[in-house]
Amino acid sequence: MESGKLPLRDIHLPEAIGWWPPAIGWWILAILIPLLIGLMYWLYRYVTGKTAIKAAKKLLLEIKQDTRGENSQKLKDLSALIRRTAISTNVRNECAGLTGQQWLEFLDRSVSGTPFTQGIGQLLANAPYQKSPPTEQEITQLTSLCEDWLNAQTKRKR
Repeated sequence: MESGKLPLRDIHLPEAIGWWPPAIGWWILAILIPLLIGLMYWLYRYVTGKTAIKAAKKLLLEIKQDTRGENSQKLKDLSALIRRTAISTNVRNECAGLTGQQWLEFLDRSVSGTPFTQGIGQLLANAPYQKSPPTEQEITQLTSLCEDWLNAQTKRKR
């Protein structure tokens, strides 16, 4: 062997690092991001549903305490309140387009019995077509029924 030359090999660089499999941090992010998005969606639905029911109860109390208003106006206010609350707390496509008997059947699903289709709740669908306005007793019964419906929405599982 010559004194100036050693038997060394040339320098070898390691292979380039591939993108697969990803590091553990990327796996954790891939799991956490969809979970966080789902949690945020559920929380949004929960909070807006509770807020809508709380606001509806407050408006219902105002309608009950209104002594100056006419019964026909109170009936319109109750009908609008129930519809807005139903749209806010349920899937919009389920209830927004319902009218008449279908609307009353939808409302009956939340309470026991059939107070909307068979009872005083029929006023919500029939009152605009009646010649005489509803009586004070009918409005009181309907207000109580609407309050029961709102309480059923509070207890309903989300």
